[in-house]
Amino acid sequence: MTFVTFHPHLLSKRSSLSPRSLLKCLAYVASFSTTPLGSRPLAKMTFYHIFQHCSKHHDGDTGRQAHARMLVSGFVPTTFVANCLIYMYITCSNLDYAHQVFVRVPHRDTVSWNAMIAGYARNGSVDVAKSLFDRMPERDVISWNSLMSGCLQTGGLYEPINLFIQMLWNGIDPDRTTFAVILKSCAALEELNMGIQIHAAVIRMGLDFDVVTGSALVDMYAKCKSLDESICLFSEMPERNWVSWSAVIAGCVQNEHYVMGFEMFVEMQRAGVGQSQSAYASVFRSCAALSSVRLGRQFHGHAFKNNYSSDVIVGTAIMDMYAKGDSLDDARRVFQWLPTRSLQSWNAIIVGFVRNDQGHEAIELFKLMNRSGVGFDEISLSAVPSACAEAKGYLQGLQVHCLALKSGVISDVCVANAVLDMYGKCKALEEACDIFKEMDWRDSVSWNAVITAFEQNGQYEETLLHFHQMLHCGLEPDEFTYGSVLKACAGLQSLDCGVKVHNKMIKSGLSLDSFVGSALVDMYCKCGMMGEAQKLHDRIDKQTLVSANAIISGFSLQKQSEEAQSFFSQMLDNGLEPDNFTFAAVLDTCADLATIELGKQIHAQIMKLDLGKDVFISSTLVDMYAKCGNMNDSLLTFEKMLNRDLVSWNAMICGYAYHGLGLDALRMFERMQLEKVRPNHTTFIAVLRACGHVGLFEEGMSYFHLMTNHYKLEPQLEHYSCMVDMVGRSKGIIEALELIEKMPFEADAVIWRTLLSVCKIQGNVEVAEISANSLLVLDPEDSSSCVLLSNIYADAGRWGEVSKMRRLMRQSKLKKEPGCSWIEIKNELHTFLVGDKAHPRCSEIYERLDELVAEMKWVECLPNLDSFIEDEEEDQQEHLAMGNG
Repeated sequence: MTFVTFHPHLLSKRSSLSPRSLLKCLAYVASFSTTPLGSRPLAKMTFYHIFQHCSKHHDGDTGRQAHARMLVSGFVPTTFVANCLIYMYITCSNLDYAHQVFVRVPHRDTVSWNAMIAGYARNGSVDVAKSLFDRMPERDVISWNSLMSGCLQTGGLYEPINLFIQMLWNGIDPDRTTFAVILKSCAALEELNMGIQIHAAVIRMGLDFDVVTGSALVDMYAKCKSLDESICLFSEMPERNWVSWSAVIAGCVQNEHYVMGFEMFVEMQRAGVGQSQSAYASVFRSCAALSSVRLGRQFHGHAFKNNYSSDVIVGTAIMDMYAKGDSLDDARRVFQWLPTRSLQSWNAIIVGFVRNDQGHEAIELFKLMNRSGVGFDEISLSAVPSACAEAKGYLQGLQVHCLALKSGVISDVCVANAVLDMYGKCKALEEACDIFKEMDWRDSVSWNAVITAFEQNGQYEETLLHFHQMLHCGLEPDEFTYGSVLKACAGLQSLDCGVKVHNKMIKSGLSLDSFVGSALVDMYCKCGMMGEAQKLHDRIDKQTLVSANAIISGFSLQKQSEEAQSFFSQMLDNGLEPDNFTFAAVLDTCADLATIELGKQIHAQIMKLDLGKDVFISSTLVDMYAKCGNMNDSLLTFEKMLNRDLVSWNAMICGYAYHGLGLDALRMFERMQLEKVRPNHTTFIAVLRACGHVGLFEEGMSYFHLMTNHYKLEPQLEHYSCMVDMVGRSKGIIEALELIEKMPFEADAVIWRTLLSVCKIQGNVEVAEISANSLLVLDPEDSSSCVLLSNIYADAGRWGEVSKMRRLMRQSKLKKEPGCSWIEIKNELHTFLVGDKAHPRCSEIYERLDELVAEMKWVECLPNLDSFIEDEEEDQQEHLAMGNG
């Protein structure tokens, strides 16, 4: 018989053999032994040693093999060995096996019960842990701590405190672990008063100098917004470990003392404590909050040197720091380098792309995240709808909504708000309203989302209605609410409503910050209150380009182009740098005033700032040059555009049409069709006007049918006005009148004025009278129709009707608006009115005019001055009558 012996230290707790090697040794001994293995003391030592090693290394497979060997060998485990086996199964996340062993232990002690309670509590099965706790014959402080810790992990913040009170009633003295758990509850609840009482109990028990309890106290005070007390307690601790350092650094960050957090981290390194996962995560959160990528890179290097950059929590914090610092490439690289990615890692990179307005990339990352099997949570489904909104991805947003419904996450108010906002921005107003109605609970963000959805979709009355409902629910509006409501007031041009909202803002004490102030300025501008808008602009805490742009745009809308250009100069003097919108608004005023020199200066500035690639700016430049009559520069700017939109094409076609270059306009339209650009109503107005100018009746009719039959565009009054002009010039006045009678809607003043102008060309007095009478019915204050009819009478030699019309105008107190013209010479604008003698060089101007009239007579091109002379004589007679009176 052969006996094999082992030195006792090989089977001790400090043995360097692995559990699997010990298991092989045990089998080897059993194979050469005649004595049953179960009766040997060696087996007891070997089994508990294997179970402990398997627990330490989470090696469930070897543990199960050792358990099977123990059953086959007939070894009856002691309570100690059984407890080791139970603990091994618990640490290897196999609670079913642990429970089976537990129920078979004949003599369960307190350790057995505590192990099972702790196992179920850590696994989230708190109810099972409570039932075991209630059946437990004798409880110690570990039993209470395990149950309290389990309740805390599952989110029951008040339950640990109730258990702590019951524990004291049962005469069990708390230990350091008890206080650590209770202080975590106080920190999570931000119950400072309760935390102070626990602190007093800690002092009474003499644990105030304990490093574990002290660290928990430091963390509690910091999370309860008492950073001074936290730092004071930390400084008085006789012993500090990485936990206490991490707690005080995290406290500085949570209380937004970011620089102090950096300083604490540096002191931690100088103290030789080393680093920790929590400390690094806090430091990178500070860099993210300060948007300090430069400092974050230095800490990234420090973490990389200490082998922490690959840690999933630290790596996620680094990635979030880069994303919030607009360094998405670095964030992407960190994400790709992470050896393991948690749900938080995926959420951080997705949120980063959403915040940087890269919705398509965020959606693709969410798809990859689903395929990776990580799952998703409320944060994921709050970010992805925002990505769909930014990318205008209605179908993807609909799928995300279905995913939220299927998983039940839609009940989370943040997710519902994100889906609501997504539908609003994707123009799906009905779906947005359905989400809002189905919400069980609505916060201010919900109301802001639905109010913004109505405003962005042009439903201004509904915007104001929901604003009133929000106030009725007792919710206080914020700057985002007021921003949307003021835009609705501006859209309705409702000054009364806008003033009421402004008064409400003043009463609520909302400061006139740049966001709300700009919305107010825009509202007053669009309601025509330019003086009030300028006063508000001057009172804004920090004047921004947004409010300045609103002022310029407001002047432009009110046809006060000179004031807009003057304000633009003031804006430049105040140091505000213009943007694309500013340049476009000022270029519109240049087009309105035909101040081409200023337009050229702005064009030069646009080229200097490399803004010419912006299609909006380029289209505005094309339009400005066209309206100023410089079609060569307009065409040159158009040809240089890398991307042309419909506005730029329309600007060219309209420019050619307005300046009588009908054939060029039609050629541009044909080129537009060849490039597959779909025309709109404005395009066909210009095309029809061009056909009228060059007398292309057949072509004009063809384009009219192209618009209605091919492009399915319903003709509007402006199109019929062009057709009336074209038919009247080419076919005759009667045909034009018949066209007006066949229109699907009533003719407006523009139609009748067009017909009246054609009557002037054709000399048709009867239809001219019909047109003029129709005009006076639509607009009794319109003097132009009377003047035009009077001129038609004069052309026909019917002077009696001319005098009658003049008397009618005087009796009705209708005044002919004087003609106005202007010209820009050397950056100076010269304006002229009919009969104006206010210009400093008027004598030279009229002398030159006489020369031009003489030249016209010489070439037998006599101007018709009869009506002008008659007007001037009548004005003189009227002035004399007023003077005699």
